[in-house]
Amino acid sequence: MEFDFARLSRHPDVEAPNLHAVDAADRLILDEADAGRPASGAVAVIGDAYGALTLGAATRWGLPVRTHQDGLVGERALAANAADAGLSDAYASFELEAGLLADVQLVLLRLPRSLDALDEIAADLARWAAPEVVVVAGGMVKHMTPAMNDVLRRRFARLDVSHARQKARVLIARDVLPAEASAPPEWPASRVDPTTGLTVVAHGAAFAGATVDVGTRFLLPLLADAVPDARDIIDLGCGTGVIAASLARSRPQAHVRGTDQSAAAVASARLTAEANGVAVAVARDDGLGAVADASADLIVLNPPFHIGAAVHTGIALKLFADAARVLRPGGELWCVWNSHLQYRPQLERIVGPTRQIARNRTFTVTASARRR
Repeated sequence: MEFDFARLSRHPDVEAPNLHAVDAADRLILDEADAGRPASGAVAVIGDAYGALTLGAATRWGLPVRTHQDGLVGERALAANAADAGLSDAYASFELEAGLLADVQLVLLRLPRSLDALDEIAADLARWAAPEVVVVAGGMVKHMTPAMNDVLRRRFARLDVSHARQKARVLIARDVLPAEASAPPEWPASRVDPTTGLTVVAHGAAFAGATVDVGTRFLLPLLADAVPDARDIIDLGCGTGVIAASLARSRPQAHVRGTDQSAAAVASARLTAEANGVAVAVARDDGLGAVADASADLIVLNPPFHIGAAVHTGIALKLFADAARVLRPGGELWCVWNSHLQYRPQLERIVGPTRQIARNRTFTVTASARRR
């Protein structure tokens, strides 16, 4: 049987005409995996966006599927799509851990854009999957680089490259190198930032890795003036938790929280807080979906402007709306953003009166006060 991909939805993720729930790479991964599928046992899927690989594999082969998705929105979209198709019992969601990969002989992987993310996944495959595992890893050609081949060759003795089809391509890795199966873990990575003195801890899929990204670096020195008497502070889209840890260090009397929809980010932020000896409550959430109305005095945000590979402002606007709901009247959203995106009118409309705090050639920092 074949799964009807036309029924897949991105919801609750941002939807737009240029954003799709399935693409040619999903279809090619499934087709290329046909020859290597096991007769029994589970199939592991890593990086599925909205369920095309998970539900496609479950329908096509009738095997149990273990799935890991870094993004919470993707998990929720897969759950909704599975329920719609009557396939909720066909898969189980896992962290990127031994339970996902133990004894698995076939892995379907959407290639992440980050080489560090791919390296951590490859290391976990070598450590936990069956020695005879076959990894079918694919993506759209415009997002693939020869460096991805090099990353996989670090862990696998054989790498085959498929012909391109509809601008998609697949890499097939097999024969785990014995030394890699027993190698000590290289992830998460840890580094002390010399400017801030913060120890940054990061899993491979976390944005900016174990560094302080340039937007955050521009913002951090300005936060001393951000609602100095704030009792409840949120680092929205916290990534590795650099902003949250910095605020917790400088304001020990405040209750600091961090939220992110990325499992890798949440795990990294918790480790960053621990490494710096500060208290930060970190939660995996779709924006501030689980946070009560009017419960924060200060929210800090370095918003993404990509959805997958597409440039799109939909996520930022959603996060602005979440901040407006969660701020107490008179509370402020401090935001650093790429100046060319010109977010100030949206911040004025969604949150409230907005003033510019600082600007350089690349970034703008604004403070938006929640209307009373």
